[in-house]
Amino acid sequence: MGMSTTRSTLLPHPEGEQPSVEEFSATAETFAGRVHVEWDSDGLVTPLGQLPFFVEYLKQAGLFAGWVADCPLTFSSPNAPSKHDLLGTVLLSILSGHYRYAHITALRCDAVNPRLLGMKRW
Repeated sequence: MGMSTTRSTLLPHPEGEQPSVEEFSATAETFAGRVHVEWDSDGLVTPLGQLPFFVEYLKQAGLFAGWVADCPLTFSSPNAPSKHDLLGTVLLSILSGHYRYAHITALRCDAVNPRLLGMKRW
């Protein structure tokens, strides 16, 4: 009178090798406008390779603009950076793994990622 149940065995991963990454391209809406992103299957890995998509998320959700608007900083010097540029520098520095103030200067060599956030000076 007992019921027999048949359980199928589910494997967590299919057998065999992972398929190689195909050439792929996509677009992301950033503060710099629409950006075309392409993957190079033979290229080196970069920790900020997915940044255009994260910036698109921040833009679409209004998170970065809201953070800048809610920031209580005010500057009186005519040479002071904008809050947008200052907070963008902090964000990029954190995402780059910087843990010391002196490391922020490495962003001066980056001509691409600050523009994705719509920064004017970095």
